Amino acid sequence: MTRKFDFEMPKSLTEIVASRLRTAIIDGEFALGEMISEENLAASFGVSRTPVRDALTLLQTTGLVEIRPKRGSFVFKPSKADLVAICDFRLLLEVRAAQRSFERDRDAMLAGLQASLGELMAAHDAEDDVRYGHADLAFHQAFFTHSGNPYLSDAYDLVAGKVGALRTAMSRQFSDARDTSLTEHREAIALIGAGDFEGLHGLLKLHIERTIDAYVLAFGPDELKAVQRPRLQRIT
Repeated sequence: MTRKFDFEMPKSLTEIVASRLRTAIIDGEFALGEMISEENLAASFGVSRTPVRDALTLLQTTGLVEIRPKRGSFVFKPSKADLVAICDFRLLLEVRAAQRSFERDRDAMLAGLQASLGELMAAHDAEDDVRYGHADLAFHQAFFTHSGNPYLSDAYDLVAGKVGALRTAMSRQFSDARDTSLTEHREAIALIGAGDFEGLHGLLKLHIERTIDAYVLAFGPDELKAVQRPRLQRIT
């Protein structure tokens, strides 16, 4: 009888490029709506154009990249209608996931949220908007960690990258909003700890839907404001 062993295959170059490009978009190294040059990206990463092209195609499936025939590849730029749909989707999933995690493993869930809150506070004190964005994303993803339903997590992943990129872009325009954000994260932990999911729904509705107004104020209906972006690093 032949034994079968599970093992993790090494990541392909396409997956590595896609992962790094996803992080670059989330961290604001590319502006929303910006054109992505395959040639420049390949040179920045130190790879050929083939894995770059395949990575862009892969990221198109997550909505982070839009490939337009005969025009090129672009970072996503949501319309107001798209943003409303994303916020509604987040609200539905996050409240349900938080409730499921609370029912299955209350203590572990609250510990994870407290850890994320600590990182949020450290990033706030350091005035590091990218670090704050990462901690913010981790906080909301903690709702799903102990839900016991992988489909909830997979569904959230459909918008997590877009949410991260939007959060970084807007945090640079509204750094003073982090005080409000931090307060609301503390309140969310208190509501979950008390098992008050009706209250959590109300809080998250305000917290999440604030994205819509902030987006319009930050970028306006026509043009995006320029964002200072660091250079990408080569893949080693």
